Amino acid sequence: MQWSEVLTSPYLKNLPFKIELNQFGQVLMSPASNVHGAIQMDIGHIFKSKLKRGKTFSECSIQTRDGVKVAYVAWASDDFLARNGEVTPFPQSPELCVEIVSPSNTKREIEQKVSLYFAHGAQEVWVVNLKKQVSMYLGGLPAVKSRILPGFKGM
Repeated sequence: MQWSEVLTSPYLKNLPFKIELNQFGQVLMSPASNVHGAIQMDIGHIFKSKLKRGKTFSECSIQTRDGVKVAYVAWASDDFLARNGEVTPFPQSPELCVEIVSPSNTKREIEQKVSLYFAHGAQEVWVVNLKKQVSMYLGGLPAVKSRILPGFKGM
């Protein structure tokens, strides 16, 4: 299955969970909780209020070597948007991608998604748990502060 088919399928239109594609075009589904959604909105609000140039995305689809992955929140600079426009999915990762860990996620799954975002151009990835604790990564390595949002002190 191609991402364009996912977007236009009447069967997948109003599902109450997140969808991604693996490298074989198979649909992967993850359930979402209200807490998860609230954290997603909180992060989006932080990005929107603090990062004036560029655009904040919720459910940002990214084409990777392992299929289409969806960052729960992402921020893309004006330069990124000039290069990539509004194509769906993006052919590369926006500069800042955020994964929110659900109880159904494995450590390996999150590590793989972080690695894929960096392999496809992300400069920074945040992993946020349901207690709103943020782990930041720069260039694939753990970091203590953000380069894109240097004043960020946590949620």
